[in-house]
Amino acid sequence: MENQLVPDEIIMNKIYYIRGQKVMLASDLAELYNIETRVLNQSVSRNLKRFPEDFMFQLSENEYSSLTSQIVMSKKGRGGRRVLPFVFTEHGVLMLSSILNSDRAIEVNIQVMRIFTKIRQMLFDNTELRLEIEKIKFKINDQDKNMEIVFQYLDELIDKKEEPQERKRIGYKPDNL
Repeated sequence: MENQLVPDEIIMNKIYYIRGQKVMLASDLAELYNIETRVLNQSVSRNLKRFPEDFMFQLSENEYSSLTSQIVMSKKGRGGRRVLPFVFTEHGVLMLSSILNSDRAIEVNIQVMRIFTKIRQMLFDNTELRLEIEKIKFKINDQDKNMEIVFQYLDELIDKKEEPQERKRIGYKPDNL
């Protein structure tokens, strides 16, 4: 196995689901690359054409407050953020490797891309599993319906058997016996 700069679990814990996409905060990426967040932001601002909105976007107030309740972030007025943070989608993280020329940034990006792929595979596997479970549920429901029909027929047969029927006598015995 290759040498990892950062344990996979740490990177996985820095991936959030916002606006229907898996994203990473600029500050988390800067920490992984061993650079300051402002250096990362400056590099991005110098190359804004490489980062359309589906690669990078700024969080809204609501998204940011929701995120701060999930993770520990400093509050305004205590040396915290003065602007809303930027987040990078999978494609944005990939694009970062083209503007950050350090070996560490490249190695971390490779690791992050592998983790994004791993997460996508886990989601795909779970989807397949859910579909199989749905098929089994459908079969069980069908079997339940079939068993119900069988029991209805059995009940009807039992009811018919309980009703005494006069039988026609057969044989050579006279009727008056």
